[in-house]
Amino acid sequence: MKQTQTAIVGGGIGGLVTALLLSKDKDRKITIFEKNDYLGGRLTYERNGPYKIDQGPTIVLLPEMLLTILEEGGFERKDIPLIACDPLYDIRFKDGSAFTKYSDPDQQKQELKAKFPGSEKQFDRFLIDMKIRFLRGKSQFLEQSFVNKRRFFSGQNIKTLIQLKAYQNVKKMMRSYFADEQLVEAYTLQTLYIGGHPEQSPAMYSLVSYSEHEHGIWYMKGGYAHLVDLIVERLKERGVEIHTGAEVKQLHTSHSKVKSITAGDKEVEVDELILNGDFPTMDRLLPEERQHKRNYTPSSGCLLLYMGLDKIYPNHTIHQFFMSSNFDEHMKQVFDTKELPDDPSFYTFHPSIVDDSLAPAGKGVLYTLIPVPAGDDVDWSKKDQLIDHVLQQMEERGFPELRKHMNWMKVRTPEEAKRDGLYGGGSFGIAPTLFQSGVFRPQLKPYSLSNLYAVGASIHPGGGIPIVMQGAKLLADHLQNGSEERHNYKRGV
Repeated sequence: MKQTQTAIVGGGIGGLVTALLLSKDKDRKITIFEKNDYLGGRLTYERNGPYKIDQGPTIVLLPEMLLTILEEGGFERKDIPLIACDPLYDIRFKDGSAFTKYSDPDQQKQELKAKFPGSEKQFDRFLIDMKIRFLRGKSQFLEQSFVNKRRFFSGQNIKTLIQLKAYQNVKKMMRSYFADEQLVEAYTLQTLYIGGHPEQSPAMYSLVSYSEHEHGIWYMKGGYAHLVDLIVERLKERGVEIHTGAEVKQLHTSHSKVKSITAGDKEVEVDELILNGDFPTMDRLLPEERQHKRNYTPSSGCLLLYMGLDKIYPNHTIHQFFMSSNFDEHMKQVFDTKELPDDPSFYTFHPSIVDDSLAPAGKGVLYTLIPVPAGDDVDWSKKDQLIDHVLQQMEERGFPELRKHMNWMKVRTPEEAKRDGLYGGGSFGIAPTLFQSGVFRPQLKPYSLSNLYAVGASIHPGGGIPIVMQGAKLLADHLQNGSEERHNYKRGV
């Protein structure tokens, strides 16, 4: 039989995992077209000579989901070098106090008893409630696509949405468990993992903070971007054709199908086309009359600092969160007033504590993420002042004499992210608001064109590496089931 010509526009993790799952099917010829000279999209390295550090995602969540999908793609678990983070991370408050997150519930309750006396029972209630919600939310939303939108509004789904309290926001839900505002912050900051405001993200996203305790936080030896190296190697072994530096500039349609694409200076015919990029920017590739042209709200942006150090700080954990004196004000500046924060909370990642492969012997790498606004109307004139403030805070609160130990530093802003194709400069796809979640988010088959599909952080089920991988699995399952049906039809079965 003639092979199905499957083209993937964009070599981010969504496109790569889709290719990994589909490449088991010998009836497909898969070709990836990536505009950059590297693969992985957000999941890549920032390099400086012998130093390297993850450019984007750093925290490995939902390891069982990640590993199960990779197993389905042909990997064995031993191929994936995950290291458990224990403790999970430290949260440092502006008043000098600190709180440590643990995976083990008993250890966590000891920490709660010491730092927030009386909250231990509420933590037990949190774990019990969230376990039920996680299992139901996973099976009915994360593991389902809503190409047929009526499926989303089934009686069972509506019941689950009410149980998940989707009508509430994450912060309101966490206040129903914890009385101390610092503790509420410790259990709502996780919405920033996917670029959402704690007071604008539906309560279903509070399952992220539960997942940290239930499934742990992990680090991938060599950096999270090492996952891309592993997948690409497997794709090449299977004969998947990969073109970097090959920007797709246009889709050509006829009647209800995509017939071909223009990649570089060549026109390539396709049987199936998969868009892997921020969906609102991918939309512009279609003929104008077929574009959605919907105005989406982008996720938050990130001001990122990458540093090479002449030492390794002997810190408690590789992940740390440094909270500002007014977290609510910081969130207001990021999501509402769209201005650079004057006293931001920020996150640091110092993987050299556990991984000596990222820098020369005895030296280290350090990454700092400052949540900032995305969009076109942000005034960046005070960027340097903000960076100086954060570096000063880092020296005072966790990294003494940091600037003296710095060999180099590179800064990445949402402006650069936008030039790279991230919608509005947001780092996590479109924002996880109520009406950009579930059925309201673009689906794996977002157009009436019969052979056009989509995957990525802006597509259901959403952002975060394992969740994007789950979206790739939903797409691969959809395509493979369709292929099986077509194959059986041709055979008369």
